[in-house]
Amino acid sequence: MAARAIWKGNLKLNSTKVPVKLYSAVQDKTVRFHVLDDRALMRVKQHMVDPETGKEVPAEEIQKGYEIEPGTFVILDDEELKSLEPEPSRDIEVTQFVPIKAIPPEFYDRPYYVGPDGNEEAYFALAEALSKQNREGMARWVMRNQPYVGALGALGDHLLLFTLRNAEEVLSSKDLPRPAGRAPDKRELNMAKQLVELLQGEFNPEDFKDEYRQRVMEFIEQKAKGKAPKLRAVKTKRAPSALDAVLAKSIESLKKGKRAA
Repeated sequence: MAARAIWKGNLKLNSTKVPVKLYSAVQDKTVRFHVLDDRALMRVKQHMVDPETGKEVPAEEIQKGYEIEPGTFVILDDEELKSLEPEPSRDIEVTQFVPIKAIPPEFYDRPYYVGPDGNEEAYFALAEALSKQNREGMARWVMRNQPYVGALGALGDHLLLFTLRNAEEVLSSKDLPRPAGRAPDKRELNMAKQLVELLQGEFNPEDFKDEYRQRVMEFIEQKAKGKAPKLRAVKTKRAPSALDAVLAKSIESLKKGKRAA
C-alpha cells in the first residue's frame, strides 16, 4: 500500500520555502476491545452522569473546567478555547541547526517522514547537507490546531521530522536516587565489559516484536474458529542478587552458545 500524506506544507528556512508532505513513520498496533453488553453482546455507550444522583447530564449542560485548587475550577467555554488556539500556518519554520546528539534522547517523541511536494532539487540538497554536516534543524509548526516543536534530520536521501516534548514535560535524570551501595570493584567492571563485548551485534528490527499482542491475537483467532485454546502462563525467573554471580552466569551461557554455534 502506497504511503498516504497526512499533512502538506512548506519547510521554511529564512526566505526559502520548500513544499513538503508529512507521512506517519509509525502506526499504533495496540489490541483494542469493544465494550459489550454481557447478555445481548451489543456495544454499549458511555454517558456523563452526576456522581451523586446517577442521572445522565445532557451534553449542553457539560462545561470544561480547570481545577486550580481542590474544589475550585476556572470554567472555559468553546469560544474562549477557540480564541486561544495558535494561528493556522502551513510553514514548518526551521530556526537553527544543531549538532546531532545535541538534543537529549528523552526529548524525542513521534517521528514523521518528510517527503518532497515540488522543488525536489532543494529538498534533496537539504537532506544531503544535513547528512554530510551531521546536523539537525530545530523546527516549529502548527498542525491540526496544535503547536509543535521538532527536530528535522536526514534519513538516507530523505528527511525525518521528530516531534519533541516540551521542557516542562521532561523529568531530569538528576532527580533519580543516587546509588546507595558500594561502587563495583575492578573484577565486576571487567566482567561487565566482557559481557558487553560478548553481546555485540547489529540491530535487527525483526527481533523486537510485541509478543503480548501476538499471543492475544493468536488466542482470539483460535476462539473465533470455535477452538478452546490453552492459557499458557508466562514464567518469570528469579535472578541471583549478587552482581558478580549474574555476570558470571551470563558470560558462561554466552560462551557455551558461541561454542555450540
